Amino acid sequence: MDPDREDRPHSGGAHGRRPTMAGRWAAFTASPFLPATVLLFILAAAAGLFAGSYTYNMANPTPRRIPAAVVGPTGTPSATAFVNGMEKQLNASLELRHYATDTAARHGVEQQEVFAILTFREGRAGFDVAGAAGASVAQLLTDTAAAVAKAAHIPLTIRDIKPLPEGDPRGLALFYISLAAVVIGFLGAIQLSIHARGLDPAERIAFILAYALLGGFAIAAVVDWWLGALDLPFVESWLILAFTMFTSGMVFTMFNTLMGRWAMLPTWGLLVLLGNPSSGGAVSWPLLPSVLGHIGRWLPPGASVNAQHTAVYFGSAQHVFPFLVLTGWALGSTAVFWFWRDRHPGGREHTPAHAATSATGAEQDTGQDAGRNDGRDDQRNEDAGGA
Repeated sequence: MDPDREDRPHSGGAHGRRPTMAGRWAAFTASPFLPATVLLFILAAAAGLFAGSYTYNMANPTPRRIPAAVVGPTGTPSATAFVNGMEKQLNASLELRHYATDTAARHGVEQQEVFAILTFREGRAGFDVAGAAGASVAQLLTDTAAAVAKAAHIPLTIRDIKPLPEGDPRGLALFYISLAAVVIGFLGAIQLSIHARGLDPAERIAFILAYALLGGFAIAAVVDWWLGALDLPFVESWLILAFTMFTSGMVFTMFNTLMGRWAMLPTWGLLVLLGNPSSGGAVSWPLLPSVLGHIGRWLPPGASVNAQHTAVYFGSAQHVFPFLVLTGWALGSTAVFWFWRDRHPGGREHTPAHAATSATGAEQDTGQDAGRNDGRDDQRNEDAGGA
């Protein structure tokens, strides 16, 4: 018999046994193929949700309720015909708010309480819109008012009392700069978690704050000083952008603490899929689905757009609510991260000073003992040689 053949394993032995389904599944779950497969389906779903969210909110904006100021009598036949015609054409209700004078109505526009002013006097009508309050709303109201007045044979004067600047005729620049602050805000935190994993909690917060301040300055400088698209109140706009970036970065850091490597999912869903489309930046809130229009104001992107919009176009009537929203998200996220900072995947281990000293002393003692032993061995060798 061939001895070499006896040493070979048989096909039915332990080495040739086929792995069981349980073994294969255990090997799959321990491999990088499991998270890669999960990401495959998550990314496909995210792509569909991303397209659906923006299309649903922005592709065909439809008014539901539009606040409008009215000055003068509204019970005349021409006024009644005009208001009814507007509501019928818009398929929405005009929420009329009566003001005693044109000045009071204009103040309502400055406070962003109304989007238009209807004035009725002696068979004529005036229709004032505010493009800066919402370009999409102003365009819709202007087109509808002209058609209704023509059909009802009512002389109508249309004015834009708060026009948009020439560098931003569609009023989208504020949405874009807020979007940049939101996205770069949480992407920066992601990059810190990858490339600066060893940062301690306080150091991580400090670096998020630092890139938020620098990034906000860069956005404002490019849009205002370089492109000239907007005439920003620079310091205020810069700080709003920095506040937005910091908040977005801390939102991701919070989810990273709670969910580890899957933190991108809730961050993307909250800030991008839900927050940006409902922010009122690309489509004014009266044209958004009513529920999203209300939710958007309580999320960081909506708060950023509202604060920036008021700062640029209605600087004398800045509201505190958007800043309270940003503050709530920033403080809440930071508190969650700080309270459960031991669960965050980043950070570095610190060796206590007394432990380091003990270790150093032990090494020195070991070296001294080794030296003494070497000396004894040498002495023994000398004695043996003499003998």
